[in-house]
Parts: sequence; C-alpha cells; structure tokens
Amino acid sequence: MQQPTATPMSKEMQDCVEACMSCHSICEETMSSCMQMGGQAQMQIMRALMDCSEMTRICADMMMRRSPMSAEMCAMCAKACEMCAEACMSMPDDPQMMRCAEACRRCAASCRTMAGATM
Repeated sequence: MQQPTATPMSKEMQDCVEACMSCHSICEETMSSCMQMGGQAQMQIMRALMDCSEMTRICADMMMRRSPMSAEMCAMCAKACEMCAEACMSMPDDPQMMRCAEACRRCAASCRTMAGATM
C-alpha cells in the first residue's frame, strides 16, 4: 500500500515560511542587541520582540505541517509583526531596530496574504 504524498507548498506559502523564519531570526538578534543596551531598551520593545519571535516561529511550523489553523495563526502573526515593527520604529536611530522593523513589515504582509488564502 502506497503512502499518500504530501501536497507541495505553494510558492506563496514557501515565501511566507521564509519571511517568518527570517523575522524570527532578526527579532532574536535584536533582543540580544537590546539587552546589551541596558536601560535604553524599553520593556515594551522587548515584549514586542519576544511576542513576534515566538509567533513567527510557531506560524512557520504550522504552515510547514499544513495545520488547519494556519490561516488564523497567520492573521495573529501579522498583528504581532506589525506591533513589533511599530515598537522598533520608536528607536529610529538604531540600525538594528530599523532592520528588524523592515523584516517585521515584510513578514506581516506575507502573513496577511496567507491569512486570506485557503491553505
């Protein structure tokens, strides 16, 4: 008896997984940068970075395993990414924060697209 083969991920889903993993990575790097700054890094920014980092990782995992809850997770992930981008923008002179905000915005756009798609 043959095992059923998994349906390959669409290009949009692959792009979204990549955007999520990239965003997760830069959020982790930015948290480390914030910790090195000490008192300058506000708790609101750290919370947003932590939320975004976790949401993007979980969202990518759910898409890769074709979870039936992926669309809902993508919608929540987009919101977490948007909140993180806004928090990072509160430190416009910090290049790491600006890179993070850009990655968050890319991920949010990709997740919004996937949230509207049937997975």
